[in-house]
Formats: sequence, structure tokens, C-alpha cells
Amino acid sequence: MTIQILQALGGLGLFLVGMNMLTEGLRGLAGDQLRTILRRSTDTPLKGATAGALTTAMVQSSSATTVATVGFVAAGLMTFQQALGVIFGANIGTTVTGWLVAIVGFKLDLGLVLMPVVLGGALMQMFAPNPWKQAGWALAGFGVLFIGIDALKDGMVAFRGIVTPDSFPADTLIGRLKLVVLGIVLTVITQSSSAGVASALAALAVGAITFPQAAALVIGMNVGTTFTAMIATLGGGTATRRTGVSHVIFNLLTGCMAFALLYPIGWALQRSWGAAMVADPQIALVAFHTFFNFLGVAAVLGITSQFARLIIWIVPDRGTPLTRNLGQQLLTDKAAALDAANAATHRITAEFLTHLGRNLNHPAEAISSEFLDQISVATRETQGFVEAISTDNETAEQVNQQALLHIFDHLDRLRHRAMQRERIATSIEDSSLRERGLKLGVLMRGYADSREIARYAAQADMLRRDFRDFRERHRAEQIRLVASHARNPENLSLILDSSRWLQRSAYHLWRIADLLRQIEGKEPHPETHEQILSEETD
Repeated sequence: MTIQILQALGGLGLFLVGMNMLTEGLRGLAGDQLRTILRRSTDTPLKGATAGALTTAMVQSSSATTVATVGFVAAGLMTFQQALGVIFGANIGTTVTGWLVAIVGFKLDLGLVLMPVVLGGALMQMFAPNPWKQAGWALAGFGVLFIGIDALKDGMVAFRGIVTPDSFPADTLIGRLKLVVLGIVLTVITQSSSAGVASALAALAVGAITFPQAAALVIGMNVGTTFTAMIATLGGGTATRRTGVSHVIFNLLTGCMAFALLYPIGWALQRSWGAAMVADPQIALVAFHTFFNFLGVAAVLGITSQFARLIIWIVPDRGTPLTRNLGQQLLTDKAAALDAANAATHRITAEFLTHLGRNLNHPAEAISSEFLDQISVATRETQGFVEAISTDNETAEQVNQQALLHIFDHLDRLRHRAMQRERIATSIEDSSLRERGLKLGVLMRGYADSREIARYAAQADMLRRDFRDFRERHRAEQIRLVASHARNPENLSLILDSSRWLQRSAYHLWRIADLLRQIEGKEPHPETHEQILSEETD
């Protein structure tokens, strides 16, 4: 018996390993398709729920779907209300694993047959190029998963006649609650509701538990998944924490509805026609799991906006608005993390340039040290987040990451220039610099409202080229005026420093805008130098 118990535990472990391998492989195969489906299918809560169910079924991971969705919310590409539909649908997508296990795993003995498949998948993962490498990993995971199920089934035979339904709490209100709590505990321990459902199916197959007991366990497992998600969101950004709380509340409500269904199910099983309905208890169990998740989604879809307001009230914004959506959970999905980092960088840049541009156009409105400190803290926080993102060499994600790090360097240099208040004032007050100082201020203030980054980068490039040429002419002219006693020599150094300040600030502005253009994948704006110049003159 000891050997069989160890076999059952090993089978459960193999199932978990296989699920992890299968999920990783499918995520690699899906690539950007998962993100594309989510982005394009959230116009209504129903479409969002459908997209959430499909993507979760595709990659066999609700967490992958949720993290990608949180990234879209953090980047401003999706509202929280739209994200809720996806989160609801992910619950339905997770039930696909149960169907796979019940129909294939417990009806057929595939463990021995799939062992060569595991070898083939492993060899593909080791030697084949992408995407065959990811396909091989998914194939190997598929085989390991069913080998684990076979081991679990064989091991559970040891409990036949020893562990009986009487070993579990009775079919009463308190007994059902105890079973729900047991299901929650099992899921928290294994970190997988799919593993819990597989264990319940195996126990049901050997008669260790009855159908109502298995149903109560599955309800607990469905609720238990939210606690692991909730723990993962602690300390995360606002969008991440709201997602975790909404997941918990939604699954608790769904669990309550499912628990209420246990009463009519118990009543029906006492009738002959009800007993006939569960002639195949394993199929009936996964059908029940899918049904109450569908029921929960259907019940909440009509009140999604009210549900969203409730969650926002429970989890208010905290921290600086510039970086509040950067959460550690996003780091598990590099694309989602970069989406959030890009959005945070845009917010920091827009806020900073608006204040600096206002200062240039209105020298009396000097930027406070407190504001510059806030920008410094936000920049360092975002930079630390970007540095923590793990990207592969020579990929688009790594190019994005490098561009962001360059932007932070230029923002920091520009922040130091914003502290040089005397040079800023001189660039507006001195008649030889005023026109260009005002131009730079207008362009900086226009960043927050710019809708076409390629065009904005072209304007910044035009301005920095103009400033570069102007500085040389201006320097020679100012020295000539001093030499001819037409200008006070005491101010020469400050005026030349202010001219250089304008030229370097315009350079940093152009580099920031051009790097953002590269991140967005936009080509340089086709307009000519003269067209942009005439537009700016207007």
C-alpha cells in the first residue's frame, strides 16, 4: 500500500510538472496571438469573457491571461471594466483541463503509449528551431501530464475500500462547508485547481468519495485559485491589486451560487432519474464545474460597470499616479511589463515636459524642487522595474528595454538642467535668445497633447538642428558685440551658457521623442525640413 500511496503522490507531481510544461509550450506557440485576441475582443463584457475563455483554453493558464490583461490596463490600452470581462471568462477557460482529464485521461490508459511522445517532444525542445521548440515542450508536457494521471489512477486503487465516503464529512450543511474548505486548502497547497480536480476525479473513480462530496471539493478548489492569485498581487500596482480583488470576489460569489446548487443536486440524486443522470460521475463532475462557472459569468456580465465601481472603491489608487500601475506580477510576462513601463515613461515625460515648457514660457513659474524630486523618484522606480524585465537577446522586447533605459538617462540629464534656473530665465529675458526659448517651451508643452509621436520627433529634430546651428552663430555674434563695447561683458558667460542650455535641452528632447518613436515602431515622419519649419513659424 505504501508503494501505491507514493505512486499516487508521484502521479500528482507528474501531473503538475506536465501542466507546467504544457502551459509554457503553448504560451510560446501562442506568442502575440494571445495578446491580439485580448486587445481586439473587449468592446463588450461578453466579448471580453469569450476572449478570456478562449485564450485561457489555448494556453491552459488563467494566470497568463490575467497578467496580459493587467498589462493592457496598466498601459492604458484597456479599461478596468473591459478587463473584468476577460477575468470572468478565464474561469470558464480553466475548466477545459477537467474535460481533457475526464474524457481522455480516465477513459483511456495512455501513459505507456505517450512515453515515446515525451521523448520526441524533449528532443524537439532541445534541437529544433522555434516554433518547433515550443511545440516540442508542449508535446512533452502533454505526455507527462497523462503519465501522471495513469500513476495517480493506479495509486488511488490502494484507497479502494479503505478510504470511503464515510471517511469524509457527512452530506450536511456543515459537512459540505468542511469539504469546500478542504478543497481550498488542497488548491493552495498544490497551487493548481486542475491538479485538485484531477485528484477528485481519481477519488471518485475508486469510490472514495460520492458525487456531492466531489462537487463540494471542486467548489472549494475553484475558490482556492483566487487566494493564490491574491497573494501574487500583494504589493503590486493598482491595476494588479484590483484584478486580484475582483478575482477573489467574483469566485466567492460564484462559489456561493454553486454551493446553493448542492441542495437540488442532493435532492435529485435521491430520485431514480437523478441517479441515472450521474451514471458517469466523472463527466458529471466536470460538467458541474463548467456549469457553475458559466452561471457565475452570466450573472455578473450584466452588472460589470457596477462591479468595476465596487472594486475601484475597495482598492483606491495609491502611490504616485506616474508609477502606480507598475507591479511585480507583471514581470512574469515581459510584453505586459513593457506595456506598463512604456505607459509610465510616457506619463513621466508628459508631466515633466509640461512643467519645464511652462517655466520656459513663464520664467516666474519656476519648477519647485519638490516636483523635480518626484520626477527623480518616479524615473528611478520605473528604471528599476525595466531593469528587472527578463528579455532575450536580439529581440524586439530587448530593443524596447534598451530604448527605455536610454530615455531615463536623457530625462535625468534634462532634470539636472531644469535646476539651472538662472540659465532658464536668461534664455527668455535676453532678447537674443527669447524667440528660441519660447519655441522650445511651446514644443515641450505640446508633448502631452501630441497624437503622432513620429511627427513630434521630427519637429524636435528640426528644432535641435536649428539650435545647433544658431548656437555657433550666436556665440560669434555675442563675442563681437562685447569686443565692440556694444554689450556688457559681465553677462557674456551667462548668455553663452544659456544658449548652450537651449541647444542641449533641445537635443535631449529630440532623443526622448525619437526613442519613443522607435518603441512604438513608427517610421520617421516623411515631411520635409521646410514643411515642418513653416508649420512651426505659423
